[in-house]
Amino acid sequence: MGTFQELNPVSIIIPTLNAAEALITLLAELYRSTIVNEVVVVDGGSSDDSVSVARAANARVIAASRGRGTQLAAGAAAATGHWLLFLHADCRLEAGWETAVRVFLASPDAHRRAGYFDFALDDVAPAARRLERIVAWRCRVLGLPYGDQGLLVSRGLYDEIGGFAPLPLMEDVDLARRIGRARLARIPIRCVTSARRYRSEGYFRRPARNLLCLLLYFACVPPDRIVRLYG
Repeated sequence: MGTFQELNPVSIIIPTLNAAEALITLLAELYRSTIVNEVVVVDGGSSDDSVSVARAANARVIAASRGRGTQLAAGAAAATGHWLLFLHADCRLEAGWETAVRVFLASPDAHRRAGYFDFALDDVAPAARRLERIVAWRCRVLGLPYGDQGLLVSRGLYDEIGGFAPLPLMEDVDLARRIGRARLARIPIRCVTSARRYRSEGYFRRPARNLLCLLLYFACVPPDRIVRLYG
């Protein structure tokens, strides 16, 4: 019988744009894993050392036009694994994530579902905990996990629903809606992301702007117009 990696090859896809510092830590953690088949770093034209950092870590590096939707789609097209795990460069999966992924993949209907992790921020502020609870509610009730929570999906389901659209913004919401709430499954492990933007812009202002962007998207405003507001 083959190893877990041979039976369930997982390709991790990371879009980057000037993310060298965060990438160093993330890649080091991922390559200690026994379930990772490959890491594909999709660079959108970084001016820092993102590409050299990725290559030094033996990640596959491909170039794509700037924009998470375009970069994620390019990474998925290049990946060879039966399972695709999309992560942002400034995210970290907490200890125990490999076991949680194994449990998810062992489910008989795993290939027909997509898994996401719990949103968490690397900030001790009470405002960070409040935001985490709001995100948990959004995922549970609305079925809308965002890209900073990671997404684990089989190649078959990803291709069936059309994959990531080449959008400059809302590519994660667009894909989650096509997956559908019934096929989204919570993986009970925290995906800890940087709180830098929340600390600099404020725990009210930034979530409020994010909500406005989401409402505009649902009102059918083109993402290339919404991205100007998002910044």
